[in-house]
Amino acid sequence: MAASSIRQDVFNLPNMLTWLRVAVIPIFMWLLYRGDPLSCTIAAVIFTLAAITDFVDGYLARRLNLVSLTGKFLDPLADKLIITAALIMLTWSGDIQAWLTTIIICREITITALRAIAGTEGILIKSDSSARLKTAFQLVGVLGMIIHFDYNINFLYMQYDINFHIIGYCFTLVSVALGLWSAFFYFADFIRGIGAAQTPPAA
Repeated sequence: MAASSIRQDVFNLPNMLTWLRVAVIPIFMWLLYRGDPLSCTIAAVIFTLAAITDFVDGYLARRLNLVSLTGKFLDPLADKLIITAALIMLTWSGDIQAWLTTIIICREITITALRAIAGTEGILIKSDSSARLKTAFQLVGVLGMIIHFDYNINFLYMQYDINFHIIGYCFTLVSVALGLWSAFFYFADFIRGIGAAQTPPAA
């Protein structure tokens, strides 16, 4: 690929949105480091906007016919970086246990490596419904733990005390279970793909 083509891929609109998600990570981590209610609320807004731009840049890439290898690499990387940053800071603050963070990060690294190896062998491993559910539960779970504090909500003349940390933690536990379940199918697809690739074609 020519250098000019690579530059066009890196700096097209969808990929610029992806770069923006990466660029805000230091600010996001600093806000979580501060840990006060206002900082956590701003961090939650940044995290939510990052999740929204994840869908927007994919839509724009397809709509504007700007799908590229650069985007296919950057988009999932940006997602994993901001999730990892959030989990590291939440572990540092004691809002989530280190063993749970370790499981989540190791699962993501393992599946990413598996899909990369599969790609070099010409094996396509598709995401299933449990993987997509994992992502949804993980986003909601991490968001809840970022907000973290108890809030009193008035609704229909009634007051509710909502602990966002407990809600987020429960969603995160479900996402871990779904993540491990989907990982099993990723490995099963990989093994089937390797077996099919090694089977000689019928005469």
